Amino acid sequence: MKFKTLLAGLMVIVALSGCGGNQTGTNNTAEKAGGNTTTGASASNNGQAGEAGDAGISGKLSFYTSQPEEDVTKLVDAFNSQYPDVEVQTFRSGTEEVIAKVLAEKEAGRVQADVLLVADAVTFEGLKEADMLLKYESPELANIPVEMADPDGMYTGTKVMATALVYNTAMVQQAPVSWSVLTAPDNKDQAIMPSPVYSGAAAYNVGVFSRSEEFGWSFFEELKANGMTVIKGNGAVIKAVAAGEKSYGMVVDFLAVREKQKGSPVELVYPEEGVPVITEPIGIMKETKNEAAAQAFVDFVLSEEGQKLAAGTGYTPIREGIAAPEGLKTVSEMKVLSSDISVLTEAREEDKKAFIGLFGQ
Repeated sequence: MKFKTLLAGLMVIVALSGCGGNQTGTNNTAEKAGGNTTTGASASNNGQAGEAGDAGISGKLSFYTSQPEEDVTKLVDAFNSQYPDVEVQTFRSGTEEVIAKVLAEKEAGRVQADVLLVADAVTFEGLKEADMLLKYESPELANIPVEMADPDGMYTGTKVMATALVYNTAMVQQAPVSWSVLTAPDNKDQAIMPSPVYSGAAAYNVGVFSRSEEFGWSFFEELKANGMTVIKGNGAVIKAVAAGEKSYGMVVDFLAVREKQKGSPVELVYPEEGVPVITEPIGIMKETKNEAAAQAFVDFVLSEEGQKLAAGTGYTPIREGIAAPEGLKTVSEMKVLSSDISVLTEAREEDKKAFIGLFGQ
């Protein structure tokens, strides 16, 4: 996948993301469609490249991510407790819009991001193929499962997140066990899912489900025929199910557990056929202006403290030896649906176009 092809495809898809009659909500990873930028602790050297010394690592660090705002704030605050002289400037939006911004910056002549943390490995594979990532093998990799890090050292997973079923317990009397509940005639117009145009997790899911012998594109055709609503992102999905606007949703697992802990009438189910899993990787951009701070940030995210922070905010950590939060499963406890990552990477834009052709957005 050549860079210009990747850029053109993503910019077209993002432009189309505002279209579609049943896009009725917003994802909690962005306050507005174009994302938003926040600034962390002040740097002592007015943004010059970080340098090691008695005061430690310093300078500005530009962090692009699709994480929810509250999680970004906690992560940056914890990082700044160790590196107070690094000013972290954050841009947040859905994965597809974050990547469109990165590619547009590249086309304009300068990528502004230093560190990128978004939904899935397929996204990073595209950037890797476009030669936009900087190799960095963190010393923390010794505690990360080898299969969850890029063998070339360009990125590594930070969490384990499955897309599973969520249902409203006030509206559904019997807990579902299969994805087929979404295509059952009795549940017509009662299900909702995130759009692959906005959500990287959803884009990954489309690639995996469409290549699964048990599902294929016929699964999406059945979803469409049964009135599946497609909305902007995972955050909007969980809100719709929690509010009773829909009975069922396809959503990343941690959001369902988090919403249940708030007292909402929702329950999470890992369907018996299996679930797609993403690892929300992190990587350093090749054009980083503060490599030292970028490496320190990656190290912190993968460290024991960083992974305990992830677990404490409701994610299944990727680091070995740290338990998953209550209500979530570890990878070893899941039946994982997957596909060849090189195929998923090459076909991502075509998959999204096929989805748009079917659902109209």
